[in-house]
Amino acid sequence: MVNRIDPNTQQLTGRLRSSARELGFEAFGVAEAGALQSYSAPVRRWLEQGHHGRMGYMENHFDKRIDPRLLLPGARSVVVVGQNYYLPTGQPEHCSYLIARYAYGRDYHRVMKNKLHQLASSLAEMAGEHPFRVFADSAPVLERAWAIEAGLGNTGKNSCLIIPGRGSFYFLGELITAVELAPTPRAVKDPCRSCTRCMEACPTQAILAPGVLDARKCISYLTIELKDATPPPYRGRCRGWVFGCDICQEVCPHNHRPEPHNEKALAPLSPISTWDNARWENCSREEFVKYFKKGDSPIARISHEKLMDNLRASGAGC
Repeated sequence: MVNRIDPNTQQLTGRLRSSARELGFEAFGVAEAGALQSYSAPVRRWLEQGHHGRMGYMENHFDKRIDPRLLLPGARSVVVVGQNYYLPTGQPEHCSYLIARYAYGRDYHRVMKNKLHQLASSLAEMAGEHPFRVFADSAPVLERAWAIEAGLGNTGKNSCLIIPGRGSFYFLGELITAVELAPTPRAVKDPCRSCTRCMEACPTQAILAPGVLDARKCISYLTIELKDATPPPYRGRCRGWVFGCDICQEVCPHNHRPEPHNEKALAPLSPISTWDNARWENCSREEFVKYFKKGDSPIARISHEKLMDNLRASGAGC
């Protein structure tokens, strides 16, 4: 027996998709809220092998990561959206210290959550007040898994979500709601096939196998999540990256010609767009607080001491 989707539910989903597009979300999908049983074993195995390094928070609230109904009792739908954050470059050509594109502008957590709350308000106008929660890389939610379930795309060998025709330079956000919406079809195509460019390009060989990332070797982990100094085996091997890394995305064929975003809140902050090597190297603790902590920059996630060590360990110019 075929389960038919209520036309009214389908229409509501279409209207919500239009609202998401008006808010600047270029990708949109819906999945039925439930337990992600097929993802449970791989995630547990990844954690047991210690590939998460010192990100101990990833071990917490495992059941909630698998089942969003534990985050929102009565949840019926998981809405997943994607926000493009790509810019060809936001840094001066003469600066050899590199910042990952996602960190060019204001803290994306706040930008995404603000827009997701607006999307929840739009849904309330359409379907009435509803219990909901919004997330943007800020809670025990398997974002890429839900993006796959909602039909946005599939993960590549580098573990990034690849959106067909758009690439992987996207923030993901979730609106978990008690409103019943029509699920969108899953994308079943393997985005990588025989391509291994990301695995070959990683300077620290962090991609152990297709879809298996050892965070302890990843430049993003080494420059952000690892609060201590970069370990000796990786010093000088970061190719100039001092906060995050885009290498595996830059070499991906799906990002051959990505469209630049036009989200004003994600425009490069002044230090990113103007500082040269000497300016970075001479950034004082007071300036760090002024430009990054008070400037609402993602770079505020690390300390001034960590930034200085990242500069020394980056291998810029090598």
